[in-house]
Amino acid sequence: MRILILGGGIGGLCTAIALRKQGFEVDVLEQSSDLHSSVHGVGIIQPMNALRALEVIGCVEECLAVGYSTQAWGKMLDADGNVIRQIPGARIPGSDLPPMNGITRPKLHEILTEKTLAAGAAIHYGTTIRQIRQDSSGVEVVPVPATRYGRDEPSRDRGGLVDGEIDGSSEHYDIVVGADGTYSMVRDYVKGPGVEPTYNGQASFRVNVPRQIPGQMEIDGIILQYTPRGMAGFVPLGPDLAYMFFGKEWDRSVRPAPDELADVLRAALEGYGGLTAAVRDNYLTDSRAIVFRPLDWLIAPPPWHRGRVVLIGDAAHAFLPHLGQGAAQAIEDGIVLAECLATYDDLEAAFGRYVDRRYERCRLVIQACVDISLWERGELEDFDNVAVTQQIIETLVQPI
Repeated sequence: MRILILGGGIGGLCTAIALRKQGFEVDVLEQSSDLHSSVHGVGIIQPMNALRALEVIGCVEECLAVGYSTQAWGKMLDADGNVIRQIPGARIPGSDLPPMNGITRPKLHEILTEKTLAAGAAIHYGTTIRQIRQDSSGVEVVPVPATRYGRDEPSRDRGGLVDGEIDGSSEHYDIVVGADGTYSMVRDYVKGPGVEPTYNGQASFRVNVPRQIPGQMEIDGIILQYTPRGMAGFVPLGPDLAYMFFGKEWDRSVRPAPDELADVLRAALEGYGGLTAAVRDNYLTDSRAIVFRPLDWLIAPPPWHRGRVVLIGDAAHAFLPHLGQGAAQAIEDGIVLAECLATYDDLEAAFGRYVDRRYERCRLVIQACVDISLWERGELEDFDNVAVTQQIIETLVQPI
């Protein structure tokens, strides 16, 4: 079969590799103009289930080589910076993979892009589709230049898919995979316009910092430091590099000016001691280095397909970042989808089995992330975020 993937992010590229390993012909369309403009954010957590999935598609060794592998998941600090809880994480039985690896997003995209091309898939940048028509013989689409880039805001003009007669030169595919993110136009085509992300009331700041800060504990795993003002955290990305994230309750109608992000973040971190205070006082000087994003979540009800068009990744289930599972679950989607398409001759059966294997796993993690975010906002007083985090980690050790 010939398969088109709309979206060249982590999920789209990993799906392309998984489909090629099953022998399918694959094209990837990415709306951003090139590899580097398609990268969003600073760094990413690769939990053990993400590493297992990357191992399946032959990418894990490269990620471990350029990232930072940890011996445990991490720890929790109090407001002054003292360790109060350990989060051991989990290992996969019979595997040498670590509990977590941190890696920069540019390095990850370079690895996945190289592997996608080496697998024999084609990637077309600056391209999307606007017209689609499908019947029992396949799907006709009209590729067009993408005129708008960026995927982190619901206000962006994502346009839509015109369903019906094709006007112009078209391409024929057997299947179209929607991997076009949280604000997916393919989801609108599959599910209708009513399935939209939910804003969880928080926004996230992210910025790269040194992994070893003078006078402070080494960032050798995920470090969380909480106060009622918000959750600060640190993730190692390499021998000398880490990133700090900070999530806090936020009015979505307020958008900080790009040149004010450093001032806004420093003010938000008042009251923290220890590691967070050291970063606040010494490293938050360049607003251009800070990534700001309101946080949305979504899980589309089954089915995740309409005819020959199917959803994966954030288009089907957009995760909050609280458990580092968004990319991991998108990679798992691609592997399971490829397996199901290779196993079943009937597309309805293949897509049905794909959702059977994916929906509840994703729903469980998304609910845990929502609960953690409510606790951070003071709405679940007796909630134990460390215990829930460990429980989800141990659950995800189970096979996909």
